[in-house]
Amino acid sequence: KPVCLEDLIALNALYRPGPLRGGVVDDYINRKHGRVEIKYELPIMEPVLREIDGVIAYQEQVMRLASELAGFTLGEADELRRAMGKKDAAKMQATRDRFMRGCAERGIPEKKAKTVFEFIEFFAGYGFNKSHSTTYALLAYQTAYLKANYPRHFMAVLLTIEAQSSD
Repeated sequence: KPVCLEDLIALNALYRPGPLRGGVVDDYINRKHGRVEIKYELPIMEPVLREIDGVIAYQEQVMRLASELAGFTLGEADELRRAMGKKDAAKMQATRDRFMRGCAERGIPEKKAKTVFEFIEFFAGYGFNKSHSTTYALLAYQTAYLKANYPRHFMAVLLTIEAQSSD
């Protein structure tokens, strides 16, 4: 039950095979409707994850968490995001070691740092660029508006556009 564009942006980013298989969409919906309490492994994570009720949907969130928790530069955070997305085992181990060291330097207990890294690792595999999700969500909203409010015009244009397509 989206109520604003931000909800559509989040749903667009989450409605992908990884989040759907991992139960993230259901978790997000339950958090959004207050059926599940929103919890953060560390208080420092709240400002990064608050906008989407404690789940990661955007690549930018992965990068910000790496920066905030482990002191990664944005360049290093982007390397982490890329390594996770490509499932590059060698790079993953190197970034994991760097992440753990950075967290230790900031006084984050090893067990918490490991839990957070695994949380990030799971979500980074499907994280979506927020600007792309925003563009797609806005286009979907506009299309749905036209279809709902101008159905004859919408269908006429759609059929005209597709007239040459044998599919």
